[in-house]
Amino acid sequence: MLVTRVRTALIALVVFLAALFYLPKAGWALFLMLWLLIGAWEWAGLAKWRVAARIAYLAAMSACAAALWMMVIVPADAHAANLLYAMSIVFWLCIAPLWLARGWRVKQPLPLALAGIVVVLPMWVALVQLQAWPKVLLILMTILWISDTAAYLCGRQWGRLKLAPSISPGKTWEGVAGALVAVTLYYWLVGVTVFIGHPAFQGMAGLAVFLMLTILGVEGDLFESWVKRTAGAKDSGTVLPGHGGILDRVDALTSSMPAAALLLGWFA
Repeated sequence: MLVTRVRTALIALVVFLAALFYLPKAGWALFLMLWLLIGAWEWAGLAKWRVAARIAYLAAMSACAAALWMMVIVPADAHAANLLYAMSIVFWLCIAPLWLARGWRVKQPLPLALAGIVVVLPMWVALVQLQAWPKVLLILMTILWISDTAAYLCGRQWGRLKLAPSISPGKTWEGVAGALVAVTLYYWLVGVTVFIGHPAFQGMAGLAVFLMLTILGVEGDLFESWVKRTAGAKDSGTVLPGHGGILDRVDALTSSMPAAALLLGWFA
């Protein structure tokens, strides 16, 4: 199992880096769209929709993405992009916490469909636009990889206080603390050198951004865990051997990348 996980991770990383650094903007957007549609298919599966409804959902997601491409990405409409990111942030700061706190088990098709669109599409737009700063995007994504690894290791070693036992029993407050410490070290070791001169990442304000993205990533992870738990599923899919589905791997990105893109857009 471990060998499979490592092999899949290495292959995925090589493909991702090649696409990030060498594909043109349109190619990068189409590359991400492929994975977005797989994620949408997984979301519809977790919602227990039949095949016809899942296909219709993919069509609707594709239409929304095409509209965003023509109305936001191609014209580089900063105002429209920021509005989209702001809507995503409102969802993650207001609606998602309430959803988790109340333990909502939404079964109606329309709310689930809208939630899936709000979760996935702003992330897609953010990743497409952040390709303009490929090294910065890679470093911001590394925040989430370091956070996830540190949370797992610290939680396994010292975890006692459960973070959200009804959602993800394995996550602990000690794990979150370990993630924040690891990201702090990462910022001072890497962030301050890479982001010198960038007004969005200076001193303690830059550290606050890194920690904010870490916390948003934890929330995205918890939200996807709750959707899976509601559906009675361990993983969102099986497309990535040893890792599960696409949603299992991008859960932290859905909640953090729109905020990162908003900040970088403001200070570009």
